[in-house]
Amino acid sequence: MHAVFRDPISGLTHLAGAVFAIVALCILAAQAAMYGGVWHMVSFMIFGATLLLMFASSTVYHLIHASEDVIQWLKRIDHMAIFLLIAGTYTPICLVPLHGSSGWWLFGVVWALALTGVILKLVWISAPRWFSTVIYVLMGWLVVFVYPLLDQIPADALKWITYGGLSYTIGAVVYTTKWPNPWPKWFGFHEIWHLFVIGGGFCHFWAIAFHLAKVPV
Repeated sequence: MHAVFRDPISGLTHLAGAVFAIVALCILAAQAAMYGGVWHMVSFMIFGATLLLMFASSTVYHLIHASEDVIQWLKRIDHMAIFLLIAGTYTPICLVPLHGSSGWWLFGVVWALALTGVILKLVWISAPRWFSTVIYVLMGWLVVFVYPLLDQIPADALKWITYGGLSYTIGAVVYTTKWPNPWPKWFGFHEIWHLFVIGGGFCHFWAIAFHLAKVPV
């Protein structure tokens, strides 16, 4: 299989994630159209698009054989898409339940950090694994530092958002420590990390599509 795909299991898991993201995007659009308004539709589509971008870029990066220069650029795009997904996930939270000055402030901070991360990956793709992972995790849990805002998020939505954050965080620990690494050639720490990413994406999709769609703005 390695003769066909550069990193088969990692790539195929996120190919499944990309298919899920396409379905999720359709459901998000339907939920926003049925129950929400303009802010729901715009923010849900931003989340869905960044979710699809993250899975699609990861799929291409891990599956194709190419020159080292091409692989390095695909790696940059793959890593940049993670920053965009974090900001994309915050977008419905900021523009629906937190709609107002606090929500817009958090929205601006998160997207500024995401764009800074994109630039960082353009110029320093060789940054240490732990450094990038710490930035991802801190960005993901940024809302905890403005905890009074959490009361404005519906309890069921907050529950699923927390589940997603925990899934991403556990995966990040696996990715950084490279443990567990049961079968390195086929299913090691990197593939386990990818499964936790899918889990995190699903939890956040569920929170947004089914618990934020009916929140009035």
